[in-house]
Amino acid sequence: MSAIDYKIETGPRGADTVETARSNDLEQLRPLPRISIHAFCQSDALQRVMERCQSDRRMAKVNLRINSGGVSAAVNMFTSAPTPNLIVLEMDSEPRTLLEDLSPLAEVCDPSTKVIVIGRFNDIRLYRELIRNGISEYMIAPVSMPDVIAAISAIFVDPEAEPLGRSVAFIGAKGGCGSSTLAHNCAWGISNLFSTEVILADLDLPYGTANIDFDQDPPQGISEAVFSPERLDEVFLDRLLTKCSDHLSLLAAPSMLDRAYDFHGAAFQPITEILQRSAPVSVLDVPHGWTDWTRSVLAEADEVVITAVPDLANLRNAKNLLDALKKLRPNDKQAHLVLNQVGMPKRPEIAPGDFSDSLEIDPVAVIPFDAALFGNAANSGRMIAEIDRKAPVAEIVSQLCHLVTGRAAVKKAKRGSLGKVLGMIGRK
Repeated sequence: MSAIDYKIETGPRGADTVETARSNDLEQLRPLPRISIHAFCQSDALQRVMERCQSDRRMAKVNLRINSGGVSAAVNMFTSAPTPNLIVLEMDSEPRTLLEDLSPLAEVCDPSTKVIVIGRFNDIRLYRELIRNGISEYMIAPVSMPDVIAAISAIFVDPEAEPLGRSVAFIGAKGGCGSSTLAHNCAWGISNLFSTEVILADLDLPYGTANIDFDQDPPQGISEAVFSPERLDEVFLDRLLTKCSDHLSLLAAPSMLDRAYDFHGAAFQPITEILQRSAPVSVLDVPHGWTDWTRSVLAEADEVVITAVPDLANLRNAKNLLDALKKLRPNDKQAHLVLNQVGMPKRPEIAPGDFSDSLEIDPVAVIPFDAALFGNAANSGRMIAEIDRKAPVAEIVSQLCHLVTGRAAVKKAKRGSLGKVLGMIGRK
């Protein structure tokens, strides 16, 4: 098997390590590079696992082909076709014959091709022999989707690479529900609470309000990045950013109607990728709409926050958004729901409990209607916590900042802070 020249220093993924592998946190894995993979599956179980891998956002750039069969099927295919970057091969051979069964594959493999073997036997001597003969990884069936992605990542992702930052996308279930205001306050809150660098990207090019909310008038911003992707790198990005505070930078929208803003599906992908490389946290203010590019941005974000107002149209749209995101992000946790403008005087609305019951999801925050507080903040170009640090809304935003940055877990509201707000709303 010398034709398959790769060695990785790990132990066999047998019964003693499979639980650790399966608990692998997908959020910690970087997106895989643009590679080609052929998987040869002898069992329906592995085929289902590979199909799940194929739909995962970390595999978005990977060209994965799933085939039925084992070594003989692989040999037949690659006798007349070039081998891909990686072959995932399921085998049920006994340890004493497995290497011999693999030998025909070595004769048709390109020298640069990596191979992952998924076998049935937990045998350390077999593992070491496979590694010595150039196999990249040996895994013990049954394997899970995180197992497979982690194994591929260990081969193709540089362990010395800088860690990627977390991206948080905010979108409204309907126009005017306050999603942008919430995104801006969370970006400011994260940068101040944790003294960490945050980049806020306003993706609503014609109508974005981040520049107004932060009282800024930058001469350039996100339009230069999206219309000149060939120039985009860390240096160019730094020139486009506007400093809002010690740890918060803004990639502002032009907020002008001098041109049409029609984009293809992957138009914002270079921007979101460079944002993740440039700051520990990037907050994406996504406009209310459903296009190829908004779908792409939401599918690739680490966290998604849906803001809704408690009325029927928002309920319908929030349900559609949640259902669509489940299909786009089948291996990621559910989007977070925030109910905003709750308790507006004289406005008929759906009770928060009924709203969440209909969606079968508990809101992570319920924000009461407060026209004076939000109006003063907007008109003065300041954030809620800058206007009134002790306001209940400021505490809710703080809790949301902890949640979307992974510093707190989602749990039902308790009495105090969020719970008090829920209780006050319920008594209205």
